Amino acid sequence: MINFRYHVVSLTAVFLALAIGLVVGTAALNGPVADTLKDRVDALSKDNSNYREQANQYREELNRTQDFATEISPALLGGKLAGRKILVMVLPSGQDYAEGVTAMLKVAGARITGTVTVQDKFFDPANAYELLKLADKASQPTVPAEGLPLNSDGVETSSALLAVALLQRPVPVTPADLTAVLTAYTEPGYIAVSDEVAPGAEATVVVSGLPPVDRDAAKKNQNAVTFTTQFAKDRPLVVGGNGIGDGNLVAEVRADPTLVKGISTVDNVSTEQGQLATAMTVVERVVAGKVGHYGLSAGATSQVPKVAG
Repeated sequence: MINFRYHVVSLTAVFLALAIGLVVGTAALNGPVADTLKDRVDALSKDNSNYREQANQYREELNRTQDFATEISPALLGGKLAGRKILVMVLPSGQDYAEGVTAMLKVAGARITGTVTVQDKFFDPANAYELLKLADKASQPTVPAEGLPLNSDGVETSSALLAVALLQRPVPVTPADLTAVLTAYTEPGYIAVSDEVAPGAEATVVVSGLPPVDRDAAKKNQNAVTFTTQFAKDRPLVVGGNGIGDGNLVAEVRADPTLVKGISTVDNVSTEQGQLATAMTVVERVVAGKVGHYGLSAGATSQVPKVAG
């Protein structure tokens, strides 16, 4: 019969074997295995350092590329829009890029008749009826309500009235009437305007960015297209936007078989290259009378138009 002493001896042997294994294993790790692990850690550390330096280099190259677009712009644009009156309309998501686009247009010699920023409130479907009433109230002798769309779409009607007030017309709009129209929309917060705005623009640049993502996003995207269309009816128009996100303005224009033939687009306006391309596209549209689509997203034929003028 196996007695208690036998169990004690057996258990002692087992623990002794475990202790010997731990000592031998530790000694082994302190040898070649430990050296191998240390080598691998050192190699990974060097790789991380190299990748970090490479990322910094790419960032520097990108910055230099942006600088290159700015430095080369006078050679590509200088004087090609001299004396041309260009209106800049900025959608809510395009405010970060409007200054860069405007700077490029000025390099081309354009006279900026004004910068009008359209607030998100303008595209909110809840305000459609108020915009409809406002269009009738804001009309002036040289900015008449006659001829505006006769429907219940407040965005379309108000957009049409603003286009009449800001763009070149057979009967010139007086500065006083333009001020009255703009004031009617700035006071309730539908738009914001630059310090000086003049009537009579011969072309429009619409600057947009990422599309809205709230629950009314689909309707707001549709309203942005409706707004843009009103400024493209009688005069050249270029959309400088962003090709990212469902329903973005550039993609909507390119997807419409009618609009794509009459409105030029650039889909990377968030970069200096895209802002340069936008100004070049305005030259192509205004001077050469051609419609084109440029950038990096679907529907672009190339990154930039051929130099026009």
